Amino acid sequence: MQMSALSELFDATAIVAPCSLPHNRPGEIALSGRELSVVPLTTPAGRGLRRKIGLVWWLFRNFPTLLREALKADAAHTPIPGDVGTIGMLLALSLGKPLFVRHCGDFSRRATVAEFFWRWFMETFGGGRNVMLATGAANEPPSKKNPSISWIFSTSLAGREMEACSRAQRSLNAGRRRRLIIVCRQEKGKGAETVIEALPLLLDDFPALELDVVGDGSALPELKRLANGLGLNGHVVFHGGVDHDSVMKLLQQADLFLFPTRSEGFPKVVVEAMACGLPVITSKVSALPWIVGDCGFLLEENTPAALAAAARECLKDPDRYRAMSERARLAAQEYSLERWQDAIGRRLSRAWGPTRNDRT
Repeated sequence: MQMSALSELFDATAIVAPCSLPHNRPGEIALSGRELSVVPLTTPAGRGLRRKIGLVWWLFRNFPTLLREALKADAAHTPIPGDVGTIGMLLALSLGKPLFVRHCGDFSRRATVAEFFWRWFMETFGGGRNVMLATGAANEPPSKKNPSISWIFSTSLAGREMEACSRAQRSLNAGRRRRLIIVCRQEKGKGAETVIEALPLLLDDFPALELDVVGDGSALPELKRLANGLGLNGHVVFHGGVDHDSVMKLLQQADLFLFPTRSEGFPKVVVEAMACGLPVITSKVSALPWIVGDCGFLLEENTPAALAAAARECLKDPDRYRAMSERARLAAQEYSLERWQDAIGRRLSRAWGPTRNDRT
């Protein structure tokens, strides 16, 4: 969806990326866009250190394609983190191509050599024809060393989708079953374990409480064992990976969006939840305080007890819930795909000259 929006800024866009054979995986969405083409690379093998070592052979096999496409292009967009994006970034710089680097992770995180390198690269080469954007939001700029690096939000919803999501007035009706939801890649640190552990603390007040856990990941088997060990059968539904439309339907059926994550950039799913009128309970990391504001609760402690207390407070106060829901819908409208496209387009126009949108 973001690539479709970006393609509208240019006469033609080639996505040069590793591709695998179709597997009809849940959640896949076909790429579309203006004069958008895909140039396939082979998929790097292995994980971790094995993958890093194998990249030497991968680069040998794919370098002719990378070089050909880089020479043909007027400019290069290289999303990072990621090893393939990093290779494209270095290649484009060496060829003197204008660069648009979009850091899509937690820009403040510097725990690995790669994370230090990405930040160093953006701070060193950002400015002039090189547009550097960090996914996130804060009162302070991303970098004190290089003020040309700017924040950019992330989103997946067009304005018409947000309007469709916000049509139904959301309120807490007496006697209605309460539904909580978390949507994310199910990995350690994303917060699903905290949500599941908070559920028993809420069942006395809300005996019919249900939780939807949406998303696939390596932690999913452990999360299922945790729910079973806590005796939560019938209260937790694990949906696994589902497509975008299914995520939006589940959000529209829920009452609260829970997201006690420990590290993020600018999570699109929080905007999707707010567009559906869901108050959000989340942690004070990265851009989340900026996104959520008074549309939910920001946890002082990222614990099951704190999460349960915030959920209880919200679900027991219908007037406060309704006010937060309305504020969430209005706040989400600031993060449409059209606004995202325009924000990036303005920055690129200043650095590179008029984009297609400016000319038309």
